[in-house]
Amino acid sequence: MEKDIKEVLDGVEEQKEQNYVNELLELFRSNISDDDLLTRLEDYHENDIAGALEQMEPEERQRLYPVLGEERLSEIFSYIEDVDEYMKELGLSSAAKVIENMDSDDAVDVLEEMDADARKELTGMLDEEASADIRMIRSYDDDEIGSKMTTNYIRITRGMSVRTAMKELISQAENNDNISIIYVTDEDGKFYGALDLKDLITARDYMDLQSFMITSFPYVVDHEKISDCIDRIKDYEEDSIPVLNSDKEILGIITAQDMVEVVDEELGDDYAKLAGLTSEEDLNESLGKSMKKRMPWLIILLFLGMGVSFVVGLFEPVVAEIALVVSFQSLILDMAGNVGTQSLAVTIRVLVDENVSSKQKAGLVFKEVRIGFVNGLLLAAMSFAFVSGYIVLSKHTDWGYACSIAGCVAVALLVAMVVSSLVGTVVPMFFHKLKVDPAVASGPLITTVNDLVAVVTYYGLAWLLLIQVMHITG
Repeated sequence: MEKDIKEVLDGVEEQKEQNYVNELLELFRSNISDDDLLTRLEDYHENDIAGALEQMEPEERQRLYPVLGEERLSEIFSYIEDVDEYMKELGLSSAAKVIENMDSDDAVDVLEEMDADARKELTGMLDEEASADIRMIRSYDDDEIGSKMTTNYIRITRGMSVRTAMKELISQAENNDNISIIYVTDEDGKFYGALDLKDLITARDYMDLQSFMITSFPYVVDHEKISDCIDRIKDYEEDSIPVLNSDKEILGIITAQDMVEVVDEELGDDYAKLAGLTSEEDLNESLGKSMKKRMPWLIILLFLGMGVSFVVGLFEPVVAEIALVVSFQSLILDMAGNVGTQSLAVTIRVLVDENVSSKQKAGLVFKEVRIGFVNGLLLAAMSFAFVSGYIVLSKHTDWGYACSIAGCVAVALLVAMVVSSLVGTVVPMFFHKLKVDPAVASGPLITTVNDLVAVVTYYGLAWLLLIQVMHITG
């Protein structure tokens, strides 16, 4: 019921958004004057305007660009994914003005989408302040937090009076709209703390502004790896967090929107790593680059897979004696793989926290093995009932024979699930200890190791219990 309600609400929201876009398309294609158009557009969000522009023909957009103006376009274009073609429609001179009005991080993203020649020419046309901000952000590696910051923030100096601080806020707010948190520096320009906008607004002239400042406000350092500080950023849940250099000077801030994008990118990258890729692929990536990401692990897994096949070959006498056991091999392999993947996912999430103690890690191993055992018991019982019934009904055998095969499958399933839980937990911990990324190293390896464990367990039990002990054949 709750799911149905959520789907209905999502549909309503989507319909409302679509209606806004349709309204804007009608507005843009009407014959109202430019002044009336600009007045009407004040009631619409830039994201909806961007959505309308994406559905228009180039000729229609080019007629609108001069009306909207470069400052409004800079806000609208920040919501468009592939903005390169729209920049080309503007022409280099207007495109440079639009980029100058963008937040520095958005400007960097736009320039990265353009070809090298256009990017070089546009960068040369920017004013010195915008050019310096863009050069600074582009100087960081993609995996450093400095590459995600913006220079759009408000800064005041410690010791200012309430009146002076308000004047400084009003002055800087003309060019910077991230004003919910005001950052404070000392007389040497070093980060001192932060001030909430609400506290500044409600303060009286006679009050000491120092009493409202948070001097232990969280921050990140520009060259920190995103993967190392992302959880710290999320935990504070602030509208923005300052980015400092090694001298404790403020270089920029990470906004809440930046945080969402960073988290999304990290999740996509982690998902790719679980598949044995070095990073997430996109639609525009070349064939050669995609192959280069995938091939190293595929080659390693090819040889590991050959090892599994070799082990299966060792149990050929078992298959020759009881051909029916082959029918249930995939059941054991799939369940072992699923359990191992679940344990891997839990373990990697735990290992993200560098403060997890050895005792807690040991507790996690014990917990995962217990979960594997209990789940294994339940699934083993279910598989015993279904497999024995299937053999009797489809093969027309007696219940003794069917229960013997089903019992072997059930015990193998239980053992495989327990061992897979252990492997899925211990292997990523081992790689983490060696300072190797457990996500990229563990996923493909655990799948293959669990296949090997499942094969040895299943066919080993079949040989030992069915052939050697019970002397079952056929």
